[in-house]
Amino acid sequence: MQRHLISAADLTRDDAVLILDTAEEMARVADRPIKKLPTLRGRTIVNLFFEDSTRTRISFEAAEKRLSADVINFTAKGSSVSKGESLKDTAQTLEAMGVDAVVIRHGASGAPYRLANSGWIDAAVINAGDGTHQHPTQALLDAFTVRRRLLGRDAGLGQDLSGKRITIVGDVLHSRVARSNVDLLHTLGAEVTLVAPPTLVPVGVDTWPCTVSYDLDSALPKSDAVMMLRVQRERMNAAFFPTEREYSRRYGLDGDRMARLPEHAIVMHPGPMVRGMEITAEVADSDRCTAVEQVANGVSIRMAVLYLLLGGNEPAQTRTEEK
Repeated sequence: MQRHLISAADLTRDDAVLILDTAEEMARVADRPIKKLPTLRGRTIVNLFFEDSTRTRISFEAAEKRLSADVINFTAKGSSVSKGESLKDTAQTLEAMGVDAVVIRHGASGAPYRLANSGWIDAAVINAGDGTHQHPTQALLDAFTVRRRLLGRDAGLGQDLSGKRITIVGDVLHSRVARSNVDLLHTLGAEVTLVAPPTLVPVGVDTWPCTVSYDLDSALPKSDAVMMLRVQRERMNAAFFPTEREYSRRYGLDGDRMARLPEHAIVMHPGPMVRGMEITAEVADSDRCTAVEQVANGVSIRMAVLYLLLGGNEPAQTRTEEK
């Protein structure tokens, strides 16, 4: 493992499998009466969020507290950032406080990389989402969910996703989740297909390790997992498709389309879901949809990442003592 986690593309196959296997150990903590490990006692972690977030911020905070770290939550609103303070000055303030790790979400692509390589702060940096660039822990929790569902909780240990076919559908252009998943799933041996309107496919996608299709119906029968993406209107400055109804008709997942999936296939969504547009309530509430499961798995993955970056060389022991 490197010192920072900035991009899913930075992870080797062995790095990724190590994180997934460690997350399985961390998931056992959730089954205990007291959901705590002393691993990061005495370490200070700051959650530095310049963009709004619910799932990611709370997930990181839960992971940090379950590892017994001291947690500082920083949001741009109500801080000196709203008065014009730069990222450099904020980082140097945190350095003066002696933090051990920074979990950063920022609207500018490349901000976590800049923080990690600037010399402003001597701490591990974890990218919790930067612009339309990367969201590596989301890709890890998605891969963790796929491996658990398709291979099994214990059977999947040490395994990658070789031969699995993952279809990612929707607003790929603005999605850091899509970019991160393409990188990581390819590293883990999966075959990735992107399905989107032509206007929502990024320039240069032909250099990505995946295939592109504009026909959702033809991709579904060949998919082991289908990942629906939210249409990110807040990042759009133009009309990328005629109407919501037209988008839903061609790229939305409803009960009829879900029936075309193989019996073992799962439906994923990083959240928040826009029900009725990219996914219907029937699909979102079905047993095949892993959206809530992905949230729970996110805590385990983020515990694993924090442990491996900060926890030292001791193995992650989460088993209860024999009676």
